[in-house]
Amino acid sequence: MAIDAIGVPPTATYNTVAQRTIGQEEFLRILLAQLRFQDPLEPVDNREFIAQLAQFSALEINRQQSEKVDTLLTMENANQALSLIGRNVEVGGAGADSAGVGEVTAVTFQGTEPRLTVRTATATLIQVALSSVRLVQE
Repeated sequence: MAIDAIGVPPTATYNTVAQRTIGQEEFLRILLAQLRFQDPLEPVDNREFIAQLAQFSALEINRQQSEKVDTLLTMENANQALSLIGRNVEVGGAGADSAGVGEVTAVTFQGTEPRLTVRTATATLIQVALSSVRLVQE
């Protein structure tokens, strides 16, 4: 998930690495296969079996917390954009030049990503990402 923030250059977008992890169903399939094909004369040690279950439970809790953090970041990103309505901001353009200073008049969303509409003295800039905002003026 890419996160935009005020004052962060557009080239410094932070992405979380999508990693393929084992889900609950895959874990249960592996566990059942392990139990089905174990040697009846040397079954899986109870402590090892409990340790595997505990480890999977911890991984599942970690996954759920990660999803909640992603949701909180999305909400904070939207809150930050909405708090800019009616405020003057400096919007960075291509290169080191400033595209302009103007008032944020609206916020729209592309999926979960907020986009600003900024009215400057000469033009109205639409679909401005939060990462393009360099300065928020009081």
